[in-house]
Formats: sequence, C-alpha cells, structure tokens
Amino acid sequence: MAGTEKERDWDKEMAEVDRLLNKLPHADPHLQGGSPPSGKRPRLSDTPTVPMGRVAGSGGGQLSTWARVILGLLIGIGMTQWPYSHGCGLRLIFYLCGVLAVITAGLWSSVSSWRRRLGFAHILSQGLIIWGLVLAAREVLPRVGYAKVEGPWLCPDVGPK
Repeated sequence: MAGTEKERDWDKEMAEVDRLLNKLPHADPHLQGGSPPSGKRPRLSDTPTVPMGRVAGSGGGQLSTWARVILGLLIGIGMTQWPYSHGCGLRLIFYLCGVLAVITAGLWSSVSSWRRRLGFAHILSQGLIIWGLVLAAREVLPRVGYAKVEGPWLCPDVGPK
C-alpha cells in the first residue's frame, strides 16, 4: 500500500501554507511579501522579545501599580477603624461591602503587580487579599453556624412596650 501512495512535495505544501497565512489581516511580519531577506524560514529566536521585568508600554505602569497597592492597603487599614457597630442588619451589610472592597483592591493590585513583575507589590497584594478574607470570615462564620458564638444577620425587632 505504501508503494501506491504518491510522494508529497512538502516544499510545495509549505509554500501554499505561507501564501494562505499572508492573506490573514494580522499575519507574521516575516511572512509578509514572501520569505525573509536571507531566503531562510524565520526561527523562533528571530522574533523580537521583551526583556524580563519589562512590559511593553509600561511607562507609568509601575507607578499606577503602586498606587493600587497603597490604595488597597489604606482601605484595609481603615477597615480596622470602622466607626460604626456592625453586629447585624444594614450596618453589617455596609461593613461587608467594605470588606469586599478590600478583597477587590487586593485582587486588582495583585493582577497589576503580577503583569509588571513587581514582586514586593505582589506580596503586599496577596497579604491584602488574605486580610480581606480574614475580616470576612470574622463576620460570616459566626452567622453560618461555624463558630461557637452565633451572630444574627438581621437585627431583632426592638419595639416600644
């Protein structure tokens, strides 16, 4: 059966693939207009790369990342100084929205610091996420029956007698 198969001309088939790739709107620049000047196929090592630690177009990227981290840290620290009781009801909901803001700020700064390769900022962001989860657990776990002391979600009605 192998003798009946026609031999494939790989150079011809690869030329057809290159021709079809050239028609794509965002084709590889090495493929535009045929082959590269040397007449060889481009290698992976010929492609331009961005050095480690740098992100393309990161002019103010580090500054904005640190601004996000500092904003998150300020919110996280501010949650320890919450001026109202947050035992139950609407005040608890507002407090949990603040805790959600801490977690969101931590995630936001974490993604940014990861993309910018800022190690210390990323560690602080991860700590901020953990701090937000601790604050949330402190309020939620007693209300779902996990802790020994139970807390109510809604405040009991206290009316005139």
